[in-house]
Amino acid sequence: MDSTVYIIIGIAALALGIIAGKFIFAKNTKKQVDEAQIQAQKIVAEAEIKAETIKKEKNLEAKEKFVQLKAEHDKEVLERNRKIIESENRTKQKEITINQKESALDKQIKDNETIKENLNRQIEVVNHKRTELEKHQEEHIRRLEKIAGLTAEEAKNQLVESLKNEAQTRALSLQQEIIEDAKLKANKEARKIIIQSIQRTAAEQTIENTVTVFNLESDEIKGQIIGREGRNIRAIEAATGVDLIVDDTPEAIILSSFDPLRREIARLSLQRLVADGRIHPARIEEVVEKTRKQLEEQVVEIGERTVIELGIHGLHKELVRIVGKMRFRSSYGQNLLMHSREVANICATMAAELGLSPKLAKRAGLLHDIGKVPDEETELSHALLGAKLAEKYGENPAVINAIGAHHDEMEMQYVISPIVQACDAISGARPGARREIMQQYLQRIKELETLAVAYPGVEKAYAIQAGRELRVIVEADKVTDSDSDKLSFEIAQKIQTEMTYPGQIKVTVIREKRAVNIAR
Repeated sequence: MDSTVYIIIGIAALALGIIAGKFIFAKNTKKQVDEAQIQAQKIVAEAEIKAETIKKEKNLEAKEKFVQLKAEHDKEVLERNRKIIESENRTKQKEITINQKESALDKQIKDNETIKENLNRQIEVVNHKRTELEKHQEEHIRRLEKIAGLTAEEAKNQLVESLKNEAQTRALSLQQEIIEDAKLKANKEARKIIIQSIQRTAAEQTIENTVTVFNLESDEIKGQIIGREGRNIRAIEAATGVDLIVDDTPEAIILSSFDPLRREIARLSLQRLVADGRIHPARIEEVVEKTRKQLEEQVVEIGERTVIELGIHGLHKELVRIVGKMRFRSSYGQNLLMHSREVANICATMAAELGLSPKLAKRAGLLHDIGKVPDEETELSHALLGAKLAEKYGENPAVINAIGAHHDEMEMQYVISPIVQACDAISGARPGARREIMQQYLQRIKELETLAVAYPGVEKAYAIQAGRELRVIVEADKVTDSDSDKLSFEIAQKIQTEMTYPGQIKVTVIREKRAVNIAR
């Protein structure tokens, strides 16, 4: 701070010298020099006063700063001392806790050692008593063997055999009761669901043959269709693959073919040729080819209309075409498309009753017989071929499994598979749906009776009520009452596993004892 004062004094002296120089340079008169000296003395005096004031202010600021720094230092020292004291207190508390835990642990160790010693003593007592008990048991067994005249192993075998026979009898009786109870409950619930499903589905009764009758306006047109030396009729048969039967039936021609699609092409082609009037081989080939293309378009339209009516979305266009082709196929006299639509509707109803997805069940029901309308011949069954086609065109795995398993040719892996199988049976077994060939019916009845007669003790077997019930008459001397229940159960199980039949078959075993005497 002294240097600041000296600087101020120096500046004032410099200013004084400059003023004095100016006066000397200007006039160099004494008066001016005196005035300049007086003015310089005033400036020096003011500078000293100002310097003293500044010095005091600086000293005051320095003291205030010192006091502030000292207060902050004291505060910091107090804070550090407080933290040190808290740390020491925590350390002391931890030491106390550790000491308490050590004391408790030592006490627990001593208690465990005492418990261990007690347990060892109790184990020794138990082992001693076990040894004594084994000795008493051996002595008791020897006495029993002496009294019974049997060894322990022989007695055990007799007891096991007796219990085995009793258990078998009781198990058979219990099994029969469980099956009857399960059938009662299951049949009641299943009957309810199936009846509701059938009642809510309106189905047509459709029977088709392998022939189609083409009606004519007059018999004169028959000559035009036959043509000169039969060239027209041969051209029609060659182009369509259908046999034309022209007989004495008035105003009618019979179209015969196993393929309904070919018969439909032939019928439409004949209809166009008759309407046009120009019937010759070249025209016949042209009309047949045009009809075949239009029928392909109609097949696609039928498939699209079917899936729209059923509310099925996202079906591959090739599967839609196959669905349309089912309109011109029949199975056991039942139209395949009508059958598939019926199965789809029943599947959707039954799935809704069971809390499953109606859309998925309806999809599987519609597609379950697509293997019956293949574009190429194959050795696979229609169920496996249908599953292969569905997999090829990206169908849901549940739908694929339901298609392949509806005739038990694949393992059922999804819940909708047995639903599709049941609905297929319902649609095919309803009255008027299908026709059964008489030879197949007689063969099934014969197999049913032969199966029952093969069992020992069976005297006669009769299949009655169109094969819906099997009555088995057994010899009373060879079959007991309990054996009758067992025989009925076994025959029913064998029929279920080895035979294919519609609906269900009731097995009734009849055992009677007749005593005949003559009074003379």
